[in-house]
Amino acid sequence: MAPAFPSISDDVPPRVATPPTISSTGRTYLIRPVVSALFSVTVTTPSPRCEGDALGDAEALAYPNWSFDAVVANLGIHHVSRPGKAVAEALRALGGGLDILVINHGVWPADDVPVAKMTDEQWESTRRANLDAVIYVCRAAIPSIKEGGTIVLVSSTAGQRGEAFHADYAATKGAVISITKSLAVELAPKITINCVAPGWVDTEMSAKPYAEGGRAAIEKTIPLRRVASAEDIAGPILFLSSPLARHITGEVLNVNGGSVLCG
Repeated sequence: MAPAFPSISDDVPPRVATPPTISSTGRTYLIRPVVSALFSVTVTTPSPRCEGDALGDAEALAYPNWSFDAVVANLGIHHVSRPGKAVAEALRALGGGLDILVINHGVWPADDVPVAKMTDEQWESTRRANLDAVIYVCRAAIPSIKEGGTIVLVSSTAGQRGEAFHADYAATKGAVISITKSLAVELAPKITINCVAPGWVDTEMSAKPYAEGGRAAIEKTIPLRRVASAEDIAGPILFLSSPLARHITGEVLNVNGGSVLCG
């Protein structure tokens, strides 16, 4: 059976809650709704320094009349063994299996670097954060995801059309789409998996290209003529995590204002 979610009614205002998945600081989130009025959340972070911010993000889950429990685990994406330990911490804290896994960590090196000049260090760092850690977290979490559960990954517009001078980012985000499609068949019929593909989003990760009039220039290239807010990405993730999407698997949901059409 699909996990229980609060119904949209007079008791639960029909607004999109921003799940603690929308951040550019490289966090992964394991979300497990336990009853209609209570969320238990495990927020996993790349390092202990992020724990305070992570708990603050988790507060965005709740409607005004909801409550939830939140715990923080250090993911440590650069260590092969750490994702498994983080998932184990989540399961202990939540007292059981997972209903929903949302993986949203990632990095986008802001400087333009052609492949011919890309260092091994940059390639390996981007690959570890954007690709290796996705595999490691999925590998650790899938055995504990309940039947009827779901996974939502986060790719990018760049993963579909490429991004010159950011080939490391585009390649790893394209791989996330391939992982989504591979696991959709592998995990069916017990678990669904889908992918959200944002374009430009209003986060600190993009501060450099937005500076000195850069944001206005970028918005002119987007058919809807604006950069997405974090909430614009949260809604589709929440949809794909809900029973409304129970017959959808292996899909890429573009949330980029139409920019994927303008390669």
